Amino acid sequence: MSELPPDPARLHAILAHLDRQLADTDTLRTYLQIQRREVQRALDAAGRRPDRRPRQQTRPAPELPPAAPASRPLSGPTGDGSGFMLEMKRHPQHPNPAVLHVDNCTMASQKTTALSDGELRAALREAEDVAPCPFCRPESKVDDAIA
Repeated sequence: MSELPPDPARLHAILAHLDRQLADTDTLRTYLQIQRREVQRALDAAGRRPDRRPRQQTRPAPELPPAAPASRPLSGPTGDGSGFMLEMKRHPQHPNPAVLHVDNCTMASQKTTALSDGELRAALREAEDVAPCPFCRPESKVDDAIA
């Protein structure tokens, strides 16, 4: 610790500040312990009872704005890098956006939807919560696919 001031008034102020910090830390620790116990109870209860909720097999793709007519129709992912696809979000409230990929991108998950060039352009230009893949960079290939 650095050198302390010699006068009692400043030492009392420092002591009061440290006491407040310790109290805040204790309060936070208590709150986190309570939350942890609640999560543990919920986890224990979930492990004892069967999950009765039906599982959704497929999730719909995020809504894209109307696309301009595609210059070349894309019937599905071709695997040769000439098409595009949209990787859906895990769930609607997930913090990460939906991701646009070139159709042979190895970073895409299994939950993808084929896109035409026009749909890709519209998604890049207008769709919220959609981002291009930083690995395959489909935005740089959209003009190459038309040429």
